[in-house]
Amino acid sequence: MPTDRTSAGDPARTLQLLWREAAPDRGRGPRRGLSIDAVVEAATAIADAEGLDAVTMRRVAQELGVVPMTLYTYVPGKAELLDLMLDAAYARMPRTDTAGQHWRQRVTAIAEENKALFERHPWAAAVSTSRPPLGPGLMQKYEHELAAFEGLGLSDIHMDDCLTYLLTFVQACARAAVDARAAQHDSAMNDEQWWQVNAPLLARVLDPDTYPTAVRVGTAAGTAHGTAHDPDHAYAFGLRRTLDAFAALIDQSRETNAPAST
Repeated sequence: MPTDRTSAGDPARTLQLLWREAAPDRGRGPRRGLSIDAVVEAATAIADAEGLDAVTMRRVAQELGVVPMTLYTYVPGKAELLDLMLDAAYARMPRTDTAGQHWRQRVTAIAEENKALFERHPWAAAVSTSRPPLGPGLMQKYEHELAAFEGLGLSDIHMDDCLTYLLTFVQACARAAVDARAAQHDSAMNDEQWWQVNAPLLARVLDPDTYPTAVRVGTAAGTAHGTAHDPDHAYAFGLRRTLDAFAALIDQSRETNAPAST
């Protein structure tokens, strides 16, 4: 389960920060030398290089060359900072122009954009967004992505359902890819090397007479992919199946909404 989630801080203060609205007491106190954007950029750079656990107010302050208490005049804490980091990442995402293309190409582009986001910011894949940060970056992203499903005969609820399912699928694949890289780094072996090292033990405990289907299918998959789980294959396979499922829903919606013949 993700250890970090969005919208875990003070919602009123978070929304002020996301939309860059001045706090009521903004005019008081000494003139500030940093900016919210500078704080977010420094925190994001730390997370990209070392993971989200490395992002602390003290560490961000150190990167910016200020004392930790200085940061609290910009951001109340890490919870609000995480929302700002994720929304800034959303705002920077490239938006593919798919106007006039078939809906499969449009939806595939949305999946690829989010896959690229998680590749640039691996920490984001582990963040739960069940309560999303409703900042400008997210709203721009949502508006852009919904366009891939516009004009297909889907209801508004089904449009949101399809997009939510697609994004959840891409995030799960990204999380699996992060886990695979972490396992390779921790063991100092790629998957093929790991299986070779452990093959003698597995041969002793995995009796094909006891587990005939598991051994047969597992061997076939492992031989084909060079590992028990290939994140790239899982993503490509899953995306094709997801598009097929959307096609069935689109066809059903069009049949339901078709005018009755006279």
